[in-house]
Amino acid sequence: MKKGLKIILWSVLTIVILLGILMAGFIYKIKNGFPVFYETEAPKIAFPTTQAAVLLFSKTTGFRHGASIDSSKPIIADLAKKNNWFLYETEDGGVFNAEQLSKFKTIIFNNSTGRVLNDEQQKALEQYVENGGSLIGIHGSGDNSHHWDWYVQNLIGAEFSHHPINPQFQKTDVLLEPKADSLITAQISQPWSHTDEWYVFFENPRKKGFNILYTINGETIIPNGDVPFLASGKTFGMGKDHPVAWCKNIGKGKTFYTSMGHDESVWKDGNFVQLIENAINWTLK
Repeated sequence: MKKGLKIILWSVLTIVILLGILMAGFIYKIKNGFPVFYETEAPKIAFPTTQAAVLLFSKTTGFRHGASIDSSKPIIADLAKKNNWFLYETEDGGVFNAEQLSKFKTIIFNNSTGRVLNDEQQKALEQYVENGGSLIGIHGSGDNSHHWDWYVQNLIGAEFSHHPINPQFQKTDVLLEPKADSLITAQISQPWSHTDEWYVFFENPRKKGFNILYTINGETIIPNGDVPFLASGKTFGMGKDHPVAWCKNIGKGKTFYTSMGHDESVWKDGNFVQLIENAINWTLK
């Protein structure tokens, strides 16, 4: 009887240890990315001369927000038809070369996570923005998995810490910043109630010179992101001033980022879709 009990206890302990190792490995991969393959062959693209070209890039090597990515594509395609944009959608990094990037007015990192571009491609994107191009990031594009200083400094403006765990999704009001750019905030309810996975950053991008467009009152959510045995010290939030959408002029170009956009439900929120449409049009002006 005792021998059988010991076998059971050792079996349970072994399972717990193995699960812990697997979970730790999974979290490491989320933070540092999964094995990466860099596409380097330039695709064939027929750019029309009468439409502004927009690149929708959804490649992931970190955590994949698959439901949000899949739901976003037809919505953004509809916006392209409505606004007469030429939309090129891809998960192939080969398009990130100086010649082809110069043909695009705006590039959208659509929940694109992890290290998705090689050094040369990253440099091409940096020069593209600084020379007058525009870069938009949605939600997971700001999750600190990219390991790219220029990207964090010029698109995000802050280092990601965590998101709430319990509850992961919370409903609160999205608040218009008093001096926000009216082109980006046009036709959006003020305020609007929205449910999302609210990212917590170590610092406020306002302090880095970013133009804040929307905030939430961080005191209305539970920001605790602690995961027992795996991630501790994540009980803090950003306080009352918790930005969720911002923009900045970078050299001759522009960047826009929103931490909203975790799952498919956001693409059914007319205010969120309007924000993305406005942001794209802002970058095209």
